[in-house]
Amino acid sequence: MNRQLTLDLPLREARGRGDFFVSPANALALAALDGWQGWPAAKAVLAGPPGSGKTHLAHIWSAATGARILAATALPGADLPALATAPVVVEDAQQIGGIPAAENALFHLHNLMAAAALPLLVTASAPPRDWGLRLPDLASRMQAATLIRLDAPDDALLHAVLAKQFADRQIAVPPGLIDWLVPRMTRSFQTARDVVTALDARALEEAGPITRQMAADWLDGDSLFPDLD
Repeated sequence: MNRQLTLDLPLREARGRGDFFVSPANALALAALDGWQGWPAAKAVLAGPPGSGKTHLAHIWSAATGARILAATALPGADLPALATAPVVVEDAQQIGGIPAAENALFHLHNLMAAAALPLLVTASAPPRDWGLRLPDLASRMQAATLIRLDAPDDALLHAVLAKQFADRQIAVPPGLIDWLVPRMTRSFQTARDVVTALDARALEEAGPITRQMAADWLDGDSLFPDLD
């Protein structure tokens, strides 16, 4: 069988509102972000498991509000007064629990944003009580924020994400393949990206179509896809 060289070409990351598929798993979170002007104290925490769409929603909110986005771990080196002149998104706040410099930086940013009456959105994989924060003043302020919960993708959302991932790569898949994949895969957007990337790479190498057996091999952790085992 002829084999082809596969090229790791970058794909556009879909983070606009037009790319966002609304389902029962995320509709309430989207509505809460749309209603940001009603957040008490102009602050909210968007919490959801990895791969549930927090970053996509953060970018939608940023586009609507002009917010700047940075990782929580980057806060100690950031110019906090300069940041606190516009809305801000701080991502992955669960990563700074127990890191004094980062906790102090988020505390000071929070206070600067509050003084300027500017909205602050913080994303994390869990509610603030589970971040392992050691700075009591920060913990109390984060726990007082509006909590927006984001569930793991449901079947309808995973189906739409897989269909779009395949379409973006101009890949035709066998009828019923996505319906077969959805109930068998981990419920996350990252898994959807991983499975499409893996199947695309394998099909290119074999110069043939994607098959259900390829998908079964990937889900079983087959050595066909060693980077994703």
